[in-house]
Amino acid sequence: MALGGVTIVVDERDDLFSTQAALQAHRPEDGRITVQPTPASSSPAALAHDVLYALGKRLAPGPNSPDVWLDSVNAAWLAAAAWGIATGMRHVVVTRTHLLTPRRLDQLLAWREITGVQLTLLWQKALHGLPPALARVEHLIIGCAQLEAALAEPGPAPARPYFPPGQAGTAAAEVDPQHSPPTRPLQAHAAPRVPRPAHACMGAAATAQLVQAAPALKIASEEAVTLAALAHPLIAGALSVLAFTRAGLGSLRFTRDLDITGDVSAIKLHGVNHRYCPLHAVPDWARPLLAAARAHHRLTPRPPGDSMFAPLMLAEARHLRAHAGRLPRLGLSLPAGALVP
Repeated sequence: MALGGVTIVVDERDDLFSTQAALQAHRPEDGRITVQPTPASSSPAALAHDVLYALGKRLAPGPNSPDVWLDSVNAAWLAAAAWGIATGMRHVVVTRTHLLTPRRLDQLLAWREITGVQLTLLWQKALHGLPPALARVEHLIIGCAQLEAALAEPGPAPARPYFPPGQAGTAAAEVDPQHSPPTRPLQAHAAPRVPRPAHACMGAAATAQLVQAAPALKIASEEAVTLAALAHPLIAGALSVLAFTRAGLGSLRFTRDLDITGDVSAIKLHGVNHRYCPLHAVPDWARPLLAAARAHHRLTPRPPGDSMFAPLMLAEARHLRAHAGRLPRLGLSLPAGALVP
């Protein structure tokens, strides 16, 4: 992946114009976000949380928050990297960079290496030598007069597809769960059964050549927005699948990378011993969520053939259940027993 550059905009007078221009440059739909670091936060993962916030993600509040696992620096930056990749971020503007500690600058630059974004850093005081982290990377130092031109830079082309709203990745229509059987909403629209040996269950792309994907169930737009704002990619991806398929949680236990098509237009779920492994169409709103879950999996050291959602089935199961409980209209209550391997 070709790295984007680092541009340092020196604003000695801390001109209000610079901050306003940076905030107005925030256009996630164009692949550019503006990150405003939380002042004086002592949380080790604070800057990663600020990046997630700029990406449109919201951490659940409270001392017993289901997002408490994102208090870990590694977990928070991994989530931010997955979302940045999946949503095709190209250019990231960071205000008040002169207040960042050396450790947080290191974290930001490491995130840049993973995502390949262009960084524009507002240094809003006189510059008397660069911090070592910035001095080590290729960079360009400019003044406020060149800020508008720097903000107009689109950044490098994203290495993975971006899924703007309204562009369908599959011809399969969505169906309304209110007009489906109450116990098994997809029963009347189930994908054809494709028996496969347990040791050789083909992936989604190969299955799509043989059968048509079952149409996605509709959910209310408010629920889709809430799911899209979940901060952890695995939780957002898992709950979105349960929402548009009404499948059982156990069917996610065996979901691999190759069970999602390259364009994230279909996902294959698996039954016990692979006796029934249906293919489901992925609705537009869920495609970035599943793309982020897949990106998260690829950024970890786990083998490609491992289950993408395996971490949710064990130590982090309580967080998945807690988030499901916050979406009562979707009826995704998950009993603890359903998560026992």
